Amino acid sequence: MLDDIPVGYYDSETRIYIPRGNTTNEDEEVDHISYNIREFLQPIILSRLAGRFVNKTKGPLVHQMLSLCEVSDNDKPGQMITKIAFEGSTTDEIRFIDDTLTHQGIEKQSTLHLEIYRYRHATVHYPRCTTGLRKYLKKRGMQGKRRVKPRVRLFKTELSSGFSVSCLATGFYPRHINLTLFRDGQPVPDHEITGGDLLPNGDGTYQMRKSLEISADEHKYTCSATHLSLDNKLDVTLEYDHKEPFKSVIPSILTVLALTLVFGVAAAIWKKRCADSLKNGYSNPTSEETVGTK
Repeated sequence: MLDDIPVGYYDSETRIYIPRGNTTNEDEEVDHISYNIREFLQPIILSRLAGRFVNKTKGPLVHQMLSLCEVSDNDKPGQMITKIAFEGSTTDEIRFIDDTLTHQGIEKQSTLHLEIYRYRHATVHYPRCTTGLRKYLKKRGMQGKRRVKPRVRLFKTELSSGFSVSCLATGFYPRHINLTLFRDGQPVPDHEITGGDLLPNGDGTYQMRKSLEISADEHKYTCSATHLSLDNKLDVTLEYDHKEPFKSVIPSILTVLALTLVFGVAAAIWKKRCADSLKNGYSNPTSEETVGTK
């Protein structure tokens, strides 16, 4: 991976490195990975198998390793970190920088082993990792430098016990984002907020959601997002004026409909009476009007 961008994988059956998302031949930059990992980890693996895992009789033994190196924006190499895990638990963590190696683990390593690790890091692993990283940056640097603005929504959801206010930021890249919920202009304490995990989207972007359960009292809620793609912070505001805003509108609507119906019926009755009065007046004239007509 280049930062958080998958750039390839190693097929252990064919023993071939397969680039991902790029047609450029990159085997020369990573062909050392399997060899270095195997040579570097073999003493540790053998000691683990001969020790705490020797009594396991069922299922496979799971071994994992995460190894990374850093190069700063000014092309200065940073630290190299290696973490080793067995059966889901970290057993060793090795850090190397400025020709100095530090080790933390469940088992203390001898001075001789630590010196061997330091020498291999200084002469093989560290220079190859940083050199490979620089090559990847030249070939795929634009992928890591892209900027995609987040789409931010602040919305309310009705719960059985009240309401939930949620702030959702999605579709942003790179993955680092600051998402803050405010109540009446003050940040909501972390212990009141749920969520906040960074999740990947299928298109290579990321999303994050933070939620807060609230009562029906009146407050002004704001979601604020800061991201590398934004010149300024992005604020989205949501205000509450009623306990149940949708239900509170229903009585008003019913009142208007009732008044409309009453006035409609009254107008119909008045119109009918007028029509009847006019009809009776023309069909039954008075005697004076009859004489006068004659």
